[in-house]
Amino acid sequence: MAQQTGTSGKNALKREVTIAVEHRSSATPEAIYDVLADLRTHAIWGGVPPEKKTGLFSIDAPAGEARVGTEFESTGGDAMGRFSDRSVVTQAVRPSVFEFVTEARLTTKNDATADWTNVHHYEVRPGGDGCVIAYTVRIARISALPGMLRAFNLPILSGMAVKESTKVVRCGVERLAAFAEQRADAR
Repeated sequence: MAQQTGTSGKNALKREVTIAVEHRSSATPEAIYDVLADLRTHAIWGGVPPEKKTGLFSIDAPAGEARVGTEFESTGGDAMGRFSDRSVVTQAVRPSVFEFVTEARLTTKNDATADWTNVHHYEVRPGGDGCVIAYTVRIARISALPGMLRAFNLPILSGMAVKESTKVVRCGVERLAAFAEQRADAR
């Protein structure tokens, strides 16, 4: 039976999917936060590298530091298809917490669609000569599970899907850290 999540509609997931990673960076917590709160940079560090097809294609966000209530739109893609996203910043506590909620529409390569609700949560803690970035993405809702998305509801395959997704998430956090480190070094 499908769950309901708030007013966001039908949920085909049997349970929420959570992916969490941590990464040490030589950048200060403030430098990481500056990059997170400058939404336009997400297309750079979260963008699609030439050798990959996973990441952000575009972002439409206001200039300056994002605050609670700031809204933005983005497009992206991965092995499943293309995403069209609308997001809102829900937490912005300098320099330690940045969070946004995304309502996404996936269009698969076979033209099936699925609407998602994802919560992206970053915690930045001082650590050593830099900081530790703890990132959690919570997939709270998916309206339908076309193709390989069905794996999220199958016990054995769900673990494999989360493991593969964790690799992609870890790469994104590593790129965030590298971008912040380069930016800080350039100043």
